[in-house]
Amino acid sequence: MSLGQELAPHLPFLRRYARALTGSQQHGDAYVRACLEAIVAAPGDFPRDVDARLGLYGMFQRIWSSTNDNDEPEVAPPEGDREGIARARLSRITPLSRQALLLTAMEGFTSEDVAYLIGVTPEDVNRLVSEALEEIERQTQAEVLIIEDEPIIAMDLETIVRDLGHDVTGVAVTRDEAVAQALAHRPGLVLADIQLADDSSGIDAVKDILARFSVPVIFITAFPERLLTGERPEPTFLITKPFQRSTVKAAIAQALFFDESTVPA
Repeated sequence: MSLGQELAPHLPFLRRYARALTGSQQHGDAYVRACLEAIVAAPGDFPRDVDARLGLYGMFQRIWSSTNDNDEPEVAPPEGDREGIARARLSRITPLSRQALLLTAMEGFTSEDVAYLIGVTPEDVNRLVSEALEEIERQTQAEVLIIEDEPIIAMDLETIVRDLGHDVTGVAVTRDEAVAQALAHRPGLVLADIQLADDSSGIDAVKDILARFSVPVIFITAFPERLLTGERPEPTFLITKPFQRSTVKAAIAQALFFDESTVPA
């Protein structure tokens, strides 16, 4: 199997990480392209003492670190006051903490793997993750609409949201119900399942909502690769079913981190 074939299954998830790290599909994908160009230019530099996925993320981390050595990560181009808010928040949290949070909670790497990727000890990784969650939670507050037709999952999501200090505007189980609730009480964040109770689509519900106002969205699906094809605009924030609570918390923290409507603490 060629190196390209080994890496191909992991690229959608690297793009997910890059977008969450930068807060932008365009900016995140640019870093992934730079990573792949570096691998193609010097395949002998690709680490072969670790598995392909860890090696791929390791190459990405090299690119990211080499262009963000001033301890202030770049974010997407300005959209209203989005960049200013993100930079203000970034100034209060170290890049390593955010990377440790995303790599463990969203990408599922062990503390040992993350230690390898960012050049610290496993103990440091655990500390960095705790610091990142505490700082981001202090800086953001939102009202959340949950679009989910499975009652147990909806209850779990509602508990997670409230545990993070946010309010829940409602739980919708169909496309029409989701749009109606969003219009009745404008949310600051949407958590959306893909398949809903009446066979309607959570994707269509989100499209209807976004046609009326801008709001950060986190999609929840058992098949994330279907939304990470690179063929159309993709969700910046995407988590996989079955999910860990820490994954949902990380995604919420990152989505609100880059949103201008959340209230800095």
